[in-house]
Amino acid sequence: MITLAYGTNGLADHRLEDALALLADHGYGGVALTLDHMHLDPLAPGLAARTARVRGMLERHDLQVVVETGARYVLDPRRKHEPTLLSDDGHERRLDLLRTAVDAAVDLGGSVVHLWSGVLPAGTTPEVGRERLRSGLEKLLPVAEAAGVVLAFEPEPGMLVERVDDLVDLRCGLGDPAALRLTVDVGHLTCVEDEPGPEVIRRVGDLIAHVQVDDMVRGVHEHLELGTGTVDLPGVLAALHETGFDGLAAVELPRHSHAGARLVASSAAAIRAAARTADIPLAPSTRRLVPQ
Repeated sequence: MITLAYGTNGLADHRLEDALALLADHGYGGVALTLDHMHLDPLAPGLAARTARVRGMLERHDLQVVVETGARYVLDPRRKHEPTLLSDDGHERRLDLLRTAVDAAVDLGGSVVHLWSGVLPAGTTPEVGRERLRSGLEKLLPVAEAAGVVLAFEPEPGMLVERVDDLVDLRCGLGDPAALRLTVDVGHLTCVEDEPGPEVIRRVGDLIAHVQVDDMVRGVHEHLELGTGTVDLPGVLAALHETGFDGLAAVELPRHSHAGARLVASSAAAIRAAARTADIPLAPSTRRLVPQ
């Protein structure tokens, strides 16, 4: 059963404890927690103790967790999302961050870590980029497997792994490891895929470990409030239900923290309405909800 969740990269103006309480009050059952300076800094001292405190918050609010690793400037304050596993220099720093994310997921009581490829560096051929990515994943996969963690890889518009089939091909080249699965951003399906989003989901449903929810229009990589783009939200929820997906479907609005409190409420209402239209259940809330 799909569990309603929200990404903390869309609540960057909230203290983490306040953000988690807000989600619980609106009936969310999970959170997609981005490792970043404002909520859980993966590079600051005392990570183990801070992670233990966050786990306590999650348990207090009865929230499941997926760890996300897409913070813009966590590794380099001057270059967005750099370095990546594709970078000419510094790719080991990205690998270290991903290893830290695996450890953090376990310590938080989660079992899924989200990641992506990054943009191909200027002057680097796709062949070299794919080899660097394979090499990094070959080092990371044993760490994830030993920890019982799934790596949920997100195809991202403009990155080397841009479409779902790019991830399928990458996974095949690595021998189809069970620990490497898929993050589906439903807006990206509308933005870059040739098939309708629900059909993509039905085709690769057995690989989906994590879902991000936003609205979008064809050819424009801009995360929009639900109901303001062309994503068939009832259709994608129905397709996820048909495939048996039982993870977190996390609202992904990373440029909307200024309106986070409003969007936590309106996004929950939009997803519940879409689920009713699709005639599918969502995981029930364990909390008494605030009025919508």
